[in-house]
Amino acid sequence: MKPRPPSSAPARLHPTAVVSQGAKVGPGAVVGAFSFVADGAKIGARCRIQSHTSVWAGVTLEEDILVGPGVVFTNVKRPRAAFVRAPDWNETHVERGATLGAGSVLVAPVRVGMFAMVGAGAVVTEHVPPHAVVVGNPARVVGWACVCGERLGRGRRKPRRGTPCEECGNVFGV
Repeated sequence: MKPRPPSSAPARLHPTAVVSQGAKVGPGAVVGAFSFVADGAKIGARCRIQSHTSVWAGVTLEEDILVGPGVVFTNVKRPRAAFVRAPDWNETHVERGATLGAGSVLVAPVRVGMFAMVGAGAVVTEHVPPHAVVVGNPARVVGWACVCGERLGRGRRKPRRGTPCEECGNVFGV
């Protein structure tokens, strides 16, 4: 299994998607149906944002991020309609290659590490380590993922450096 080659193709926006002029969207990114990308949001190259997702100011998605349908990003810790918090947004940073499952919620400020996997419906309230698989409310580590997305090792224990992936042969931690 090989990763997709780098893309210099322009971003593809579904006709119902709305991307504000102040948003940064990288080449090859895909923004799905009924999605919104706000001023101040940063979307890296080759990201895939599925339907019904709003990416707010203060959210940075590095390259090759998969955002499942209906993912929720927050950027205010204690919201009130009568008190405007801008420009003091809390930040959410999702590192390269991570996957955010359908309906997951990321409560800012939070960072999701490289190649981490957030399960569908998980509520992320704390930083997620690179390669971690997290599920639940609040999200907790239940395993570890290879760059290809397959589980590494068994259980919650982090695999040892040099552990090969049974699916793609990639070596963990190298």
